[in-house]
Amino acid sequence: MSNVQSLERALTILNKLSEYPEGMQITRLSEQLGLTKSTIHRMLATLSSMNYVIKDDKTDRYKLGYQILFLSRNLLNNTNIISIAKPYLEKLCQEVNETVHLCIEDRGEVVYIDKIESNQTVRMYSRIGSRAPLYCTAVGKILFSGMKEDKKNELISNMTFIPKTSTTITSKEEFLGEIKNVQNKGYALDNCENEAVLRCIASPIYDHDGEIIASFSISGPNNRMTTDFIEESLVDKMKQYSIDISRNLGYRG
Repeated sequence: MSNVQSLERALTILNKLSEYPEGMQITRLSEQLGLTKSTIHRMLATLSSMNYVIKDDKTDRYKLGYQILFLSRNLLNNTNIISIAKPYLEKLCQEVNETVHLCIEDRGEVVYIDKIESNQTVRMYSRIGSRAPLYCTAVGKILFSGMKEDKKNELISNMTFIPKTSTTITSKEEFLGEIKNVQNKGYALDNCENEAVLRCIASPIYDHDGEIIASFSISGPNNRMTTDFIEESLVDKMKQYSIDISRNLGYRG
């Protein structure tokens, strides 16, 4: 089925604006999207009239409007995992004073659905709603480890293992070996695989059927998040929080 071109262009504009919280001018949008200024202007006029986009008259920049939040209200309200996990993740963040993320899988990618920021001077610039690969993130490895075999096979057959750092997993075989380790240990590590200066540990969140439905992680600069610190101070803590959150979702394991 062919796409409706005008709708596709409008959604492409919204996706691009979501990457720039401070907004973008029409000229830059035109350059990045490969569309004419007149087309961009026409699309923005319609989106603005419906409050999906707002314009800063001082800078001539366009940014996402509040109608986007209205659209997502029920999705966020119905995602009980956020409200159930939040008090635990806030407590975890206070205990370790590092950034904590809550993630789910969507269309073969990690989606960050909540974030609790530490008060450290060096912070992470991840955002709620942003996406990341499964193969080079600790949360992604956890989420992949809990999938059915047919879904694993489908996803891994379409994976492109891009070496983001010197430690990134770059093959199907290496990734599957890593997943076996994750399943045996009950937690996953991102050993500076997605960003060279960041190390993460992640654990699963189970539902009442014992299925992994989400993952949470602690992330920080590798000079603070050393492997020794993770093994001595975080592994047991993560496992306990995993059980505590999961039991509030009906998990009996």
